[in-house]
Formats: sequence, C-alpha cells, structure tokens
Amino acid sequence: MDDRLERVIRQQLRKAGRQFEEAKKAYAEGRGDPDGENAGAELYDLPTDDDGRARIVCRRHAERRAVTVDAEGRPDCFESGHADCEGCAEDVRDGYVETW
Repeated sequence: MDDRLERVIRQQLRKAGRQFEEAKKAYAEGRGDPDGENAGAELYDLPTDDDGRARIVCRRHAERRAVTVDAEGRPDCFESGHADCEGCAEDVRDGYVETW
C-alpha cells in the first residue's frame, strides 16, 4: 500500500508542477502585452524600459521617449503625413532607429 500511495502522490505533484509552469508562462505572456498594442517593440527588437515601452529617440522633437510601438512599426506619437514621423516608422521597420 505504501508504494501505491507514494506513486499517487508523485503523480499529483508532477501534475501540479506542470500546471504551475503553464500558469507562469501564461502570466508572463499576458503581462508582457495583453492587448497587442506594443507588439512592435519585441517584433523589431527595440530596447525597452521597465514597463515594456520601446526606448527611441524622436526624430521630430529630437528627444528621448519611451513609447509603445505597434506591429506596423509606428510609435504611439506617430503622426501620419509628417515627414519625420514617416521616416521614424521606416527606420523602426528597417532596424536603424536611434535608441537609448
């Protein structure tokens, strides 16, 4: 009876361990970017701050900014039609954007 009890306990502990690892992985994925609005920071391999925002240098205002970047490579400060903003988004996609 002791061998069966030990086997059952080991099986339950393994099962609990797997569930814990799955939950930990799901938490990390959800915490990183639950809405997908900062997918560009990881997609374009940009350095990030503690909140997961991309650290880039704004071409338009020549200042350091921590911003979210969408999957299209556009920072949240992006203004469509502005030459500096368009160039910045192109640089993000090409991997040549200035970061800090």
